[in-house]
Amino acid sequence: MDLPQQVLVGLVLLLGVAGVLVPGVPGTWLVWAGVLWWSLREQTALAWAVLVGTTALLLVVQVVKWLLPPRRIRGTDVNRRMAVWAGAGGVLGFFLLPVVGTVPGFVGGIYLCERLRLGGHGEAAAATRSVMRAVGTSVLVELFACLLVAGTWLGAVLWGG
Repeated sequence: MDLPQQVLVGLVLLLGVAGVLVPGVPGTWLVWAGVLWWSLREQTALAWAVLVGTTALLLVVQVVKWLLPPRRIRGTDVNRRMAVWAGAGGVLGFFLLPVVGTVPGFVGGIYLCERLRLGGHGEAAAATRSVMRAVGTSVLVELFACLLVAGTWLGAVLWGG
């Protein structure tokens, strides 16, 4: 696969990761479609292994999301600004503390957003717990999986190519 197509696949994966944070955007499907596109063009054992692993992981994530309590956005102050802070924190955490940093980064982004909005630690901590109970866990699971897939794809492109 030539460089322009790899850049396009990377942009599709990035759009999918961002789409996880936007309700109604099929972020997980975009990430899977990007890996599928890359695998069909590469047709190497590594590309097929990444596709199989991606498919398995994203199917498990769908089951986990189905088993989690349903999202209860009403009654919480979840908005786009908070999604941006949480997403930026999750992505930053993923790269600063590879893989496991996603969770503290995501929660830290929500906390920082609430701290700036509410002013105090106690109120921000309570609001963060409320948001994580309402929607945060399912979004975090999906974001973590998509970041893991995107990182695996990037590693395969750099290692294999």
